[in-house]
Amino acid sequence: MKTTTLLIPILALASLNASAQVDEKQDKPVIAVYDLDGIVSESGQLGQSLLDISDTSRPRTLLDLTRSMEKAAQDPAVKAAVLDVDGAGLDFAQIQEIRRRMLALREAGKDIWLYTEYLGNGTALLGSAANHFSLMPEASCSFHGIHAESLYFKGMLDKMGVRAEVIHIGDFKSFGENFYRTGPSEYSMEQEARLIDSIFGQLTSQIAEGRKLENDKVLALIDDGTLTAARAVEAGLADHLLYRTDFVSKLRDTYGKTAKFDHEYEMPSLNGPEITGVFDLFKLMFSDPNGGARKKDFVAVVAMDGDITDESVAPVRSEILGLLKDKHAKALVLRVNSPGGSAMASEVLWEALDEWKNSKKPCVVSMGGVAASGGYYISAGADRIFAEDGTITGSIGVVGMKFVVGDAMEKIGITSHSIQRGRNAGVMSMTRGFTDEEAALVRQSMTDVYTTFKKRITDGRGKALKNELEALAGGRVFSGREALKIGLVDEIGGLAEAVRHATEMAKLDKPEVLLLPEPKSMLDGLFSPETGRKDDEIVRAATPRTGNSLKLSLLDSSLLNSLPVSMRQNVRRLFSRMEHFREQRVLLLGPDLNLR
Repeated sequence: MKTTTLLIPILALASLNASAQVDEKQDKPVIAVYDLDGIVSESGQLGQSLLDISDTSRPRTLLDLTRSMEKAAQDPAVKAAVLDVDGAGLDFAQIQEIRRRMLALREAGKDIWLYTEYLGNGTALLGSAANHFSLMPEASCSFHGIHAESLYFKGMLDKMGVRAEVIHIGDFKSFGENFYRTGPSEYSMEQEARLIDSIFGQLTSQIAEGRKLENDKVLALIDDGTLTAARAVEAGLADHLLYRTDFVSKLRDTYGKTAKFDHEYEMPSLNGPEITGVFDLFKLMFSDPNGGARKKDFVAVVAMDGDITDESVAPVRSEILGLLKDKHAKALVLRVNSPGGSAMASEVLWEALDEWKNSKKPCVVSMGGVAASGGYYISAGADRIFAEDGTITGSIGVVGMKFVVGDAMEKIGITSHSIQRGRNAGVMSMTRGFTDEEAALVRQSMTDVYTTFKKRITDGRGKALKNELEALAGGRVFSGREALKIGLVDEIGGLAEAVRHATEMAKLDKPEVLLLPEPKSMLDGLFSPETGRKDDEIVRAATPRTGNSLKLSLLDSSLLNSLPVSMRQNVRRLFSRMEHFREQRVLLLGPDLNLR
């Protein structure tokens, strides 16, 4: 009895202490901190490179970021979000998606704090969604509008002795002009101007709306070549002039000493495998690449990021077909961020998506910065297509091309001799141009592909199209906002909205959302075992070759490093495409636009 009598108050005291701890935890505000320095990956996959295996972290993905911000909006403990946007490598569509998540946080009653030392288009657009937008007092101001630049390689190719022979189906199909012209055609200039007008209008109107300014005032600030951080604050473009230390002090003063500033709020660990010795490497090499069987229903997000080639579609196709056999995979969201590429590879990926649709499971497409030509080809059959206002899409047309390197070979003392059997056996020879007969043959192949392309769209879009397809095709390029009006897409929204719609279509309640293949660090990509052949795949698509990635990595170590980053990327893309498409007669590629 004595023991029992003593025990009761002890239990009561413990209960009171536990209650106090819960209350203390509930009273501790959480501030989600997002440092956006670096690239935000669409797929989470890194190119294999033998030149850099020191970084064992896996890339941060757009899905990581949007999912974290959505959870923060629903979490009563989260009182605010802080964004440090300096060094952020975001494209325009990613900026629009993140901005939408910021506005959702504001609507949920959370504060949004944004800090930058550089006021440009992207930071101004993100800052327009914040209620605490702070600039460094001496912040660099390059808020000057949009500069679109296309590079033309004809002069360089002439010096090399290389000639590009290009055949177009569609007056507005401008891909390839970069290789055989020194400037844009009239059609190309017309559609590029219209596209830039649309994106520039989005930039100014969204900033004006967010900052409660007249659109004309935003235009005046853009055209003011002497804009300073102080004048930006005075004009209402930003709220405060603060150094970083003062910004941090202001945060701490606002939310108190008990506030938890969480830099990893609802984010997966970005740390890759810990390698302390050879045994860790062996463990990584023989680990299960699929992470074991899944036991809970989920929505799969699969990304097609970059040019569409035999190699790039292989892992995407394999993942989709593998998910068809997973009873817990209830819906698919295909994230498309691609200007297109090979017509054949586009059809290969379209076929895998058609197999998914035949399963009657929801298929939703989320378009990123660009989903044009082949990127639109693979999107057209989805149950619903989401695009950002600034997504570049359309480019429904076909181009046939090859590079002729015979003169370049002669310059370095190489001559050639060929023998062929079969009238058209040498049509893709790179030592000479097309004959008239061969050009007619290639054009007929392109016409056949163009017919199939339009059929894929009419079958997929049905009555959603607001005009005759031919009036929307011919290589015409549209912004997402324009594409919505003409029925090429269904809704303005980002990855989060696409996932939400797929979840509703599948009638799921708070399912897991998985980005597949799972994001990998550089070491994971190099040493983890190759995904095995699917059970019923007797033949499968081509798989990536490490050699190409290594070759492109070596380019970065050359004199190209002396060029500005954007130009270096364009030159690398040129060499990459020459490699990938040297045996492809017909291409579905949209225009190369470098927006800054």
